Amino acid sequence: MPVYLFFIIKKMIEAFKRKVLSGEWINRDEALRLSETSDKEVLYQAAGEIRDKMCGRHFDTCSIVNARSGRCSENCKWCAQSAVFKTHVENYELIDAHTCIELALKNAEYGVSKFSFVTSGKALSDRNIDKICDYARQIRKRTPMHLCASMGLLNEVQLARLKEAGISRYHCNLESSPRFFPGLCSTHTMEDKIATIRAAQTVGMEVCSGGIIGMGETTEDCIDLALTLRELHIKSIPINILNPIPGTPLENATALSDDEILTSIALFRFIHPCAYLRFAGGRLLIQHLERRAIDAGINAAIVGDMLTTLGSKVLEDMHKIKEAGFHL
Repeated sequence: MPVYLFFIIKKMIEAFKRKVLSGEWINRDEALRLSETSDKEVLYQAAGEIRDKMCGRHFDTCSIVNARSGRCSENCKWCAQSAVFKTHVENYELIDAHTCIELALKNAEYGVSKFSFVTSGKALSDRNIDKICDYARQIRKRTPMHLCASMGLLNEVQLARLKEAGISRYHCNLESSPRFFPGLCSTHTMEDKIATIRAAQTVGMEVCSGGIIGMGETTEDCIDLALTLRELHIKSIPINILNPIPGTPLENATALSDDEILTSIALFRFIHPCAYLRFAGGRLLIQHLERRAIDAGINAAIVGDMLTTLGSKVLEDMHKIKEAGFHL
């Protein structure tokens, strides 16, 4: 690259970084310009600097329990949990109280700050919501650990019950952009997801919402997902890397390059300077990139085992976080 071009690119990235650090938002066109820069390392470094200045060096951790698995009625093309596809995922109804509570307490012992109940299906039944509420109350009696839930498209009344039981955050991924999502799932809409997010916010819950990259979306889709999340005031954003599941329509999806993954993370950081950008599904695919992804703006992670794909173990994750210079 000619020296003069390097300085032009660096000047542009610095200008957008200063804009973000001053409290202004970058717009869609500016995000696209950042995505097209040929000097990616300067972009990643700037995103990391935004994270450090706006968020500090705190790293947020969350562990999940796959509390109900399989038999989902929805046809999300990426998902092992769908009954529409033959994925050989383990099917079981809601796990018992002892197993769930002991897992939460073990994660609290390890220093994990949040524990999330995750269930398959379009929406958890009222009967099972009652059970989860009982689990939550028992956990909260024994540890101050924050509790989260991801239980599908619940309504305001159901979410209020979770909140009253001590579950303070609700998770509902948008998954992709408004343009791209209808091609990934036809059994529910992004509007359904947004309605659930707004209902959770109405009852006073924090919301965790992000998406999956690597499903065939464009850079514009990635940016539009980030901008939609910004409109919804989301402060915890899981960034999943597609792990193609045999038997799903995306089983042969083309893997993203390292730079495509890191650029997506950096763009999310420019658009969400104060959010927790969270390592989530697909981490085994990017083990070689973890430190660079942190340098590009990541400051949170789901630790331990992921839902239906193997993740990193809790203690290993906690060690990596501290080794990278973060505090928990």
